[in-house]
Amino acid sequence: MDRARVSSILEEIALLLELRGENPFKARAFQNAARTILSLTEDLDALVAASRLGELKGIGKALEEKISTLVTTGSLPYYEDLKREVPPGLLEMIKVPGLGPKRARQVHELLGVDSLAALEYACRENRLASMAGFGEKTQEKILKGIEFLRRNLGRFLLSEATVRGRELLAFLERHADVVRAEIAGSLRRRKEVIGDLDLVASSAAPARVISAFTKMDGVEAILGAGETKAMVRLASGLQVDLRVVDDAAFPFALHYFTGSKAHNIAMRRRAESARYRLRLNEYGLFRGEGEAAPGIPCADEEAIFRELGLPYIAPELREDAGEIEAAERGELPRLIERPDLKGIFHVHSNWSDGRATLEEMVRGAAALGYGYVGLSDHSRSAGYARGLKEPDVLKQRSEIEALRSRVPAIRILHGIESDILADGALDYPDELLRQFDFVIGSVHSGFTMTEEEMTKRVVRAVENPFLTILGHPTGRLLLGREAFRIDLDAVIDAAARSGAAIEINANPHRLDFDPLRARQARASGVLLSINPDAHDVGGLSDVEYGVDTARRAWLTAEDVLNARPWEEIAQIQDRRRAKG
Repeated sequence: MDRARVSSILEEIALLLELRGENPFKARAFQNAARTILSLTEDLDALVAASRLGELKGIGKALEEKISTLVTTGSLPYYEDLKREVPPGLLEMIKVPGLGPKRARQVHELLGVDSLAALEYACRENRLASMAGFGEKTQEKILKGIEFLRRNLGRFLLSEATVRGRELLAFLERHADVVRAEIAGSLRRRKEVIGDLDLVASSAAPARVISAFTKMDGVEAILGAGETKAMVRLASGLQVDLRVVDDAAFPFALHYFTGSKAHNIAMRRRAESARYRLRLNEYGLFRGEGEAAPGIPCADEEAIFRELGLPYIAPELREDAGEIEAAERGELPRLIERPDLKGIFHVHSNWSDGRATLEEMVRGAAALGYGYVGLSDHSRSAGYARGLKEPDVLKQRSEIEALRSRVPAIRILHGIESDILADGALDYPDELLRQFDFVIGSVHSGFTMTEEEMTKRVVRAVENPFLTILGHPTGRLLLGREAFRIDLDAVIDAAARSGAAIEINANPHRLDFDPLRARQARASGVLLSINPDAHDVGGLSDVEYGVDTARRAWLTAEDVLNARPWEEIAQIQDRRRAKG
């Protein structure tokens, strides 16, 4: 069983335990194990075979036995027993924003609600309003959550789809009859949320490839299968479509199935224009109409663009948002890449709500090749995240000083993620704020403010000379929470005036700013900062998803704050603070 499926089952076990009212530490152990397995760089089967799972942090003997059973047999009696004890509808209910396992269990026990439909009915019958701990506002929030959930049904985070997509691609590339294979569709364009997963392969024996694909581990249902294409649904619910073509057609199929639809239409129109008089589709590039029309051979996608007088256009830009015109003018940007980043900010530790020590996070960043790492635990008002009181800040600073001598391979910066308070003030007095190497300011509460109130609040924070970066600017959680109401035009204008940077939060649950707004900020002269918002060592690698968003926003290294050396950033910071 692959690691994505193992991780998913461990997460589900944690939820089932919470729904049963078990000890929360027991559920948390399974959650931590799920994250550990998903972020593995070693082969899971090899670890199990060598009895080395117990070497992984947080995986004790009992968990090792369960995971080993799951990997080697494909099933786990403990998991099956739990599923029989908990009504299946409760797992669907806890996906509703604002509900959660504890409340779902309460509603089930008191009202007998055991499905999403029954929950909606109970809300509309006003049955939750009188329950202890609920009330009319909570009931209304749950109804809106049900609507949100249904609107996003069948959609998956980029990170989930990436892990599964790469595993499926590796499966195809290992097949003896496959010549070439690639991920296509919205996943290749690196959209924040994926509906289904598209794969393209080339082979002289497509039927054998299709047969192996439909029988691979993790396929729950075959939705359709022919000699050259197949649609399957995985156990996670993700639908995967595979097209197998002759190798000569592979570049054209890859371009077509990558999309977007709007980009494809624009490319076809270019091919058909009086300048070229060609016909472009998923099968090839042809001169004239009809089956007998001669095709123009293209070895790869670059050749397709070249035949149409264009340089290669990266998949992240293929949205018919000016990329073809820019390519024709020779004005496509050199998009930022992960190696362009000199360091990272927005890294949490177990001083607040992180799961690793300062030293573990620092060494993790050093291992990824960064020149500096910005540690930024939560500020004092974030009681929910064990935010640092002023004495804690000083104690942490002492630990960081000691850490600097122990880990000289990377520059360690002491920062803070300050709550932006309701009036727009930052969470500490100026004399303490100026002692930090940098300050990230984020909204973590008061999401129901009016647009005018929230805009005034965030603009005031952005204008504060001690704020270095505005964190996750809209507060959204993908597939989990809508953005709060805010006038982003006003926020971007304020950042442009004040010199504050705006974050592209790379946590795959956020990816906030979205590409359109990040592109707007860039055009206004605002620097963007690609930050992992990491709460464990594995989370440091989420930077990949922030880079994807930056590329979709047409950003270059010059547009990104942390693509600069720390000395240059410090000068920017000093100039801003001088205004204070």
